[in-house]
Order: sequence, then C-alpha cells, then structure tokens
Amino acid sequence: MVTVNGRSYAAPRQPTVVICVDGCEPDYIAQAVAAGLMPTMKRWLRDGTALIADCVVPSFTNPNNLSIVTGAPPSVHGICGNYLFDVDAGAEMMMNDPKWLRAPTILAALADHGSRVAVVTAKDKLRRLLGHGMRGICFSSEKADQASEAEHGIAGVPELVGMPVPDVYSAELSEFVFAAGVKLIETRRPDLMYLSTTDYVQHKHAPGDPDANRFYAMLDRYLARFDALGTVFALTADHGMNAKTRLDASPNVIFLQDLLDEWLGREHSRVILPITDPYVVHHGALGSFATIYVAPDAAAGVTARLRELPGMEVVLGREEAARRFELPADRIGDIVAVSERSVVLGTSRSRHDLSQLELPLRSHGGISEQRVPLVLNRRIEGLDPMRRWRNFDAFELALNHAQ
Repeated sequence: MVTVNGRSYAAPRQPTVVICVDGCEPDYIAQAVAAGLMPTMKRWLRDGTALIADCVVPSFTNPNNLSIVTGAPPSVHGICGNYLFDVDAGAEMMMNDPKWLRAPTILAALADHGSRVAVVTAKDKLRRLLGHGMRGICFSSEKADQASEAEHGIAGVPELVGMPVPDVYSAELSEFVFAAGVKLIETRRPDLMYLSTTDYVQHKHAPGDPDANRFYAMLDRYLARFDALGTVFALTADHGMNAKTRLDASPNVIFLQDLLDEWLGREHSRVILPITDPYVVHHGALGSFATIYVAPDAAAGVTARLRELPGMEVVLGREEAARRFELPADRIGDIVAVSERSVVLGTSRSRHDLSQLELPLRSHGGISEQRVPLVLNRRIEGLDPMRRWRNFDAFELALNHAQ
C-alpha cells in the first residue's frame, strides 16, 4: 500500500487503466447505449459497477484531472482552473506548469513503489502536470511525434500506434489516446495507466447527436479491446457539458468585466475566466465559472449586485467559496461567480472572438456540469449507497476494490 494525500492505495495486481473522458455528460453514454452503439459499456453497466459521481467545481479540465490523479480536491493539490491571476507576479497566466501543483500524484507514488506507470493525454497542456515527479511513460497525442526516451519514457509513438499525429481540433486526438493505450498494454504491459481525452466532440454535439454517437461507438470498440486484454478499467470524466444558448441559438453570455467597469470604473476590478486555455476555438473562453478581484471595500456591494443578475446561480465571497467548492482560497480572487445551466460568463464583449464557433455554444464550468459517470468493468460489492462519490474516487475503486 502507498499513502497519497491522506488516502491509501494498493499496488495493482492486474493491469489497471483509469480514463477521463473529457466532457462526458452521463447522457452521452445513455444515448449511445440506448442506440445500441456501446455493447461493451452496456455489459459493464449491467455486470460491472455503475455510479454517478460529482466532479470538482469549477468543472474544468485541469482541476478535475489533477483531482483524479491526486485523489483529492483543489484545496489539497492547488490546481483550481486552467488559468489564474498570479497576485505575486501581478499577471494572468496558464496553470499548466507543475510549479502550481501542491500535492503528489498517485501515479508518481506507485511508480516510486515499483509499479510500471504510463500516462497518455490528448493535449500537451496536461502532460507536465499529470507526469510531475513520475517515473515512466508520459506523452500527449498532440505532440506524440516529439516523444523521446529521455523526456517521455518512449519514442516512435506514431509508429507504435499506427496513426499519424491528429489535428488538435479533432475527434481523432482522443482516438489516438485510446489507440495508444491499447498498444501500450499489448507491448509494454504497464501495471497502471491513466488516459485523458479532449472534449472537442462534446463542445460541438449534444448527447444522441449522430456525431456524438459515432464518437462513443468508437470509444466502445476500444473498451472492448481493453476488456479482452484483461485490464481492470475505470471510466470517469472531468466535467459534463450543456448548451449555453438563447432561444435564437446565440451564446447566452453575461459579460462581467463590462458590468464591473460600468459599476466601479475601469481598472478597479479584474475578472478571471479559469476555462481559458490555449485551445479556445470550440468554446470562445466562455464557461460558467469566474473569479473576480476587487478592492476590499467594494466586495460586499459587488457580490450583492451580481446575485441579483438573471442567469447567476451562486455568487460567493472568497472564504465561503473555498469552503463550499474545496478550493485554495489564495488562488480564487475576492468573489466567485457561477452561472446557471444555460448561461456562460465572459470578461468584456470585445475580448471574446466567437466568430469561429461553427455550432451553437456548448460549455461547462458550473454546478450544472458537476455530474459525471464513474463506471468500472468489475462488479464491486458492498459499496456505501449513501456515499457521495467523486470522480477522484476512481483510483480508490480500481486499485482497492476491483482487483
């Protein structure tokens, strides 16, 4: 057993795979199963363990992937978004550097304990965070052709997988993750593997849409291969996904910085959108969670006015938000705002380029995208029916109960 962030994990006795299917609102699986497109998943739902879990809020990629691999909320590991305002540096920046990580990962701990560990991500932005301190294989689909033995623990990845490096805005970027995982099990036989995909499809297509169903049918074919290879397999997600549109299908946005500039004057506040990352074409950097920096004497008044806005679900001060959402209080500003299911939050209208949105906006970040699947291909008896399951319980279930 190894202890990581206050929780104990058994070393895997069988090859064990945990996958985070980015943006996997539970209804994607339900619709594809109902359409007869996921026979392997249908069998797992019947004969394995099928749970609905809560992800971390903000329901964004970085905080949830790091929660899954640390087994802990952001208050422990420190990654509270894809993007933040560094108060000490006085600058906004991405949270892709391991310097922001405050806790060790289960992956690194088990590798140190002697397990052979592998990580495959879709986008390279997560690779250094997920692989921090870990001995083993760690590469991304996005830059698979740049993988080397020295830095990534493996070389010749496209040749091994039998696929060219996909475009970053494509379903194939996720398929490369699945295909690479299968090839690694077949050729390297790691004891433990973590796979993380991209939500390109989910940002574009609703559950049951033909393109969404094609994606989940493709996923199911790989699940069947993992099953045939004898792996213990756990599937979860970093967040769900919802339409964020008005009746005319235009984006339903509250531009917070414009409002605050009107209320307080320019340069008296700063709105941070933690959904921001280098890949904004499919969501325009619009999500349902924002942090706000204001002068101490303005915080109470701004909080009260924001709560009155139509489309706002929750507006909290720093300490209350940190407690409710298990976030690091020193990284979330003075006010946290969460919008309703069909609404997203922006900074200023002029700062968001929505011209590249090819379809009605779908996004995430709020409480409304918190419910995610947590499915294992092994039946686990005796689970507490009253427990609030979290996506970051995936490794506990896979390692301690499903072996």
